[in-house]
Amino acid sequence: MLEGKAVIGETDMLETMQKDALHIAAKALDFFDVTEATEIARFIKKEYDRQHGSGWQCIVGTDFGSFVTHCYGCFIYFCIGSLTILLFRGSTGQEPKADEFPALETIA
Repeated sequence: MLEGKAVIGETDMLETMQKDALHIAAKALDFFDVTEATEIARFIKKEYDRQHGSGWQCIVGTDFGSFVTHCYGCFIYFCIGSLTILLFRGSTGQEPKADEFPALETIA
């Protein structure tokens, strides 16, 4: 397992959730080669959904940019070896107002 070699860049997660993320990522790397970024991301996302509820998103790679809106306490960005992993639960940022989508309100 590569858990001890993980370097956390940014996070707002509780420490227990951070440990879960690192453990799941290390487990994914036991099953998949580092070149299988999509399979690693799928594994991490599905396992995190199973353990912490649905709605998690995972991006894995060696060179990517991102700009995401996430639920508070549900974001971690870390590296294991040459891979960078971004795991977060998505958020719209705010709830839509009742009159924000008037066309939807007229549908019977």
